[in-house]
Amino acid sequence: MDVWIIWLMLAALLGIAELFTLSAALGLLGGAAVVTAVAAALGAPVAAQLVVFAASAGGSIWLVRPVVLRHLHQPPAQPFGIEALVGRSAEVVRDVSSRSGTVRIDGEDWSARPCHPHDPEYVIPAGVTVSVMAIRGATALVHPQE
Repeated sequence: MDVWIIWLMLAALLGIAELFTLSAALGLLGGAAVVTAVAAALGAPVAAQLVVFAASAGGSIWLVRPVVLRHLHQPPAQPFGIEALVGRSAEVVRDVSSRSGTVRIDGEDWSARPCHPHDPEYVIPAGVTVSVMAIRGATALVHPQE
């Protein structure tokens, strides 16, 4: 079996392993194995192949991996879904108490409860503007704006 085929098999194995680990290291080593397979196919001796592998692996891990990790671990630029509703203003449509209530957030009606009901009889009347403090399930926890 030709040496370049062995390098390609190693590259494939490292690529598959990267899919399971998402470490951004095994994929770069797989890329280095592909570069080495090309060198082997062009007739480079085994010692030169090892130098090519070490240089391309070391260079890619030193230069490329920090950039890849920085992009992988970045939080989303904007919150989406229910996280995007937290902090928004809403209008109370039906009185909000510890038992029931409805607010309108961006044109959608949500069931609502007071965020910190100190008194079980506490009610936020209809027409009041509130801030959405959190979302629990399909219920907005709200607090009146000052």
